[in-house]
Amino acid sequence: MIVRAASFGLFVCLMVLAVYTVRHYLFTLNRLFGRHRQPYIDIAFADWPVLTVLVPAHNEERVIGHALDALLASEYPADRFVVVPIDDRSTDGTWPILEDYAARFPGRVLPRRRTTGSMPGKAAGLEEVSREAGGDVHIVFDADYVPGPRLLRQLAAPFLDPEVGAVMGRVVPLNVGDALLPRLLDLERSAGYQVDQQARMNLGLVPQYGGTVGGVRVAALRQVGGWRTDTLAEDTDMTLRLVLEGWSVVYQNRSECYEEVPESWPARERQIRRWASGHTQAFARYAGRLLRNPSRLPWWTVVDGLLLLGVYLVPVVMLLGWVCTLLLFYAGHPPGYLPLAFLVVSSFNTIGNFAAFFEVAAAVRLDGSRHRVRLLPLLFMGFLVSFAASLRATFSRGSWRRRHGPIQWDKTERYRDPSADLATLLASTRDASPAGPRVDEIPAGVPDLGGVPS
Repeated sequence: MIVRAASFGLFVCLMVLAVYTVRHYLFTLNRLFGRHRQPYIDIAFADWPVLTVLVPAHNEERVIGHALDALLASEYPADRFVVVPIDDRSTDGTWPILEDYAARFPGRVLPRRRTTGSMPGKAAGLEEVSREAGGDVHIVFDADYVPGPRLLRQLAAPFLDPEVGAVMGRVVPLNVGDALLPRLLDLERSAGYQVDQQARMNLGLVPQYGGTVGGVRVAALRQVGGWRTDTLAEDTDMTLRLVLEGWSVVYQNRSECYEEVPESWPARERQIRRWASGHTQAFARYAGRLLRNPSRLPWWTVVDGLLLLGVYLVPVVMLLGWVCTLLLFYAGHPPGYLPLAFLVVSSFNTIGNFAAFFEVAAAVRLDGSRHRVRLLPLLFMGFLVSFAASLRATFSRGSWRRRHGPIQWDKTERYRDPSADLATLLASTRDASPAGPRVDEIPAGVPDLGGVPS
């Protein structure tokens, strides 16, 4: 009985890993040799939608000034957007900074302060403010992000298509420098966006709205019931609800925005654990609905949606595969060399936070900065951290059960000098992914550092 169960379990694990491996190969080959689909990026003149730009913040005094400066320097028509920073229980100098911007830019910066009487968390802040905010589209930026002057226009352009419910841009690390972890995360971000997200866009699958550097159509937001406040991954949750209601999600690879990535391994582990918990919650909540397919979605959309939801469960599948292998070995029925070899190779190649290692190499080539590929072997350290954090998140009770208590902010440490100006910040991307900012994304006064192949 044990032998039969272990054999069946090993077979299932190998099939799941094989599907993810084929998926990574398909995405990589599509990006290297397929048609690049980005139908909205070159729209320059239109009757632009009215935007409300939401910037959730919790203790962000070191970075939020840069985000507001960059947004106010946007080339989007000034009478067509307002910036609404959301201060959620900050205990540092965030609120005085927001008050100063509101005084200097009346009518353009409209800060909201959330106090102890309301539910904490990013999703709760977005839901509370979104119910009252106007506009056709709500664009969201985390407080550490630095958008270029044309980014709002690029993110707004897809909403001229009435079938588009959400848009996602590309995230590029700002604080790469010489430290190892930010450089490894730079590689992962390149693969996750340059290959994974753009391949989904090319193939008509499910690009993921990532919760920042993106936006949601207000009509679509209302249709799906607004932001859910009982989830750790409001972005994944929103993506699935929009898709299930028949809305399209668009990814714009050339719509780049710069972020701070963790510089310490404990901070990275907490980040992965939070993402994995959120994905696991979304898997438990939406996998069944995807399979029932009430909206009659194409089968490839359903499959890609399930694979997207299950990406952080792959470490569990690998662990179960190794457990089944050991059971068979000690029961006197060791698996053949081929299944064992496949399990070993899959264990090394399948995980990398949305990007297998061969996707990283392809992304580096597409970005035109091939020298970064020399760090590829060191990604194994990131694999181990992702593996452990994903397992820890998956086996925690909170990942599977519906949350009834408040979601607390899991604060990511900031490293930026708040006195640095925008020119200095974006000049630091000379060594960052992909190869510095694009020519059309450089604010006035910043030297041209080169562009990025699309």
